[in-house]
Amino acid sequence: MAFEDVQAEIGVLLTRMQNEAEDRHEIYLQLRERLNELKAFDLPIPEDLQALEAALEAEFAADARTSLSDRN
Repeated sequence: MAFEDVQAEIGVLLTRMQNEAEDRHEIYLQLRERLNELKAFDLPIPEDLQALEAALEAEFAADARTSLSDRN
């Protein structure tokens, strides 16, 4: 897939993440997949997207920990 296509898909995913809060985790997984495509081709990942990916990963990890502790 061309770099420009991946960039466009990332833009769409970011817009969806803002507008479709209930689907944030699914959109995050798709975003991560697109970023991994860029990494696989050794293409540069903008720092803001790296920071966003890390922040979302931390958010969903915290949610998972909270969910597990609520079950006990």
